[in-house]
Amino acid sequence: MARPDLPPLTTTTPGYDRSALQPRVLHIGFGAFARAFLAAYLDETLDAAGGDWGMVAVRLQSGADDLDALDAAGRVYTVAAADDEGIEARMIQALVGTRHPARDGIDALLGHFEHPALAIVSLTVTEKGYCSRAGRLDAEHAGIRQDLATPEVPATTIGVLVEGLRRRRAAGLGGVTVLSCDNLPDNGTVCRAVVTDYARRRDPALAEWIDAHVTFPCTMVDRIVPALDADAQALLRAIGADDATGIVCEPFRQWVIEDHFVAGRPDFALAGAEFVADVRPFEDMKLRMLNGSHSFLAYLGALAGVETIADCVADPAFRAAARGLMLKEQAPTLSMPDGIDLEAYAAALLKRFANSRLKHRTRQIATDGSQKLPQRMLASVRHHLRQGTPWPRLALGIAAWMAYCRGHDETGAELPLSDPLAEPIRAIAATTADGSAHVAAMLKLDSVFAPDIAGDAAFRSPVEAAYLSLRRDGVRASLAALGD
Repeated sequence: MARPDLPPLTTTTPGYDRSALQPRVLHIGFGAFARAFLAAYLDETLDAAGGDWGMVAVRLQSGADDLDALDAAGRVYTVAAADDEGIEARMIQALVGTRHPARDGIDALLGHFEHPALAIVSLTVTEKGYCSRAGRLDAEHAGIRQDLATPEVPATTIGVLVEGLRRRRAAGLGGVTVLSCDNLPDNGTVCRAVVTDYARRRDPALAEWIDAHVTFPCTMVDRIVPALDADAQALLRAIGADDATGIVCEPFRQWVIEDHFVAGRPDFALAGAEFVADVRPFEDMKLRMLNGSHSFLAYLGALAGVETIADCVADPAFRAAARGLMLKEQAPTLSMPDGIDLEAYAAALLKRFANSRLKHRTRQIATDGSQKLPQRMLASVRHHLRQGTPWPRLALGIAAWMAYCRGHDETGAELPLSDPLAEPIRAIAATTADGSAHVAAMLKLDSVFAPDIAGDAAFRSPVEAAYLSLRRDGVRASLAALGD
């Protein structure tokens, strides 16, 4: 029986033949987002057209227990797309296997690259999973150095891709498509660069084979998928989906893909995906307007002790600042195809952020800031510096990240720092006085702030002023000072 406090529920169970599925998609990074996004698109495509496009779910580091739970549930799980108007629950049945190197051994994972049916290797490994620096392989990355020393037992995503492709080539099999689905500008281009850079260090002939036989389409992905917490688990139980493998997300989703698949693909358009020649305008729109405002709200909200994004946008000061950021400072940096209404897009984003069914916590979104800031905020700042136009909200967002990195909110409560640069950031916080000295030290993180921008007074001064205002007057006063 439905709970009276829940909106209307619809449930869908696919009708396609699971026995026909082959391991044609190998997905690396099968976390919450992949469950609710890529696997859901695949499942709906199969339901519309049938076929043999099964998926093998892979985790490389943590997550072995999650894969065990999926296996115990017959590799079937629930995606509940929920907002304040309704809940759409779907049983996802597209998985045909799971792999984890710590559980199954690295050979069991790499062996999938030698399966003749394999056509797509898809990725949701976050920005840091690409081990990139300035769009190329970071050869000094500790994981990359270790993988190059022992290339047949790789631990990084890039090492796994190259070793898997090497095995595929050695087996005399054709190429595949590597499909990046991470929030990274030109994600396919970056993926191609780091993979071929790594392969070239192993064997130039392998790099040439990859360049000739493997495609790397760029994509834009959009769906808000919080980590599964107690509230989400309670919602799943309330709708009769009491499985440990389910996930709760928002109903909205968008997937824009460059149609460049070397070994075929499912017709994801049947599930609403858009195939285009150039994904970059859509990618910039999403990274700056959605992800940029998400980070803005996350850092300022966490500093002010606000738990979720929905709580932030329920506060008029936060909501007005986020809308101003989208329309006054992010939208003017975009060049969109005809017919794209950015004001309507901003309004839709705020409605999505206000979804009380999603407990998307500010501290969760605040992770990996050093990887996210360049794409979500600094790219727009560069536009404003070139044009000589104001960017006070971006300055406040950057300052809020720097303040977050001090490790405490305005009440003194500890803020967790989960970031690839956590060690140097903590060292700065421990050895530098709060204020201008902290800003100066943070600007020396050259993997975040390129020297040309860090050394520009037109950049440094607004960020420093925003930081000092934030520390002196607090979050809400700093938001009020932005005006309309």
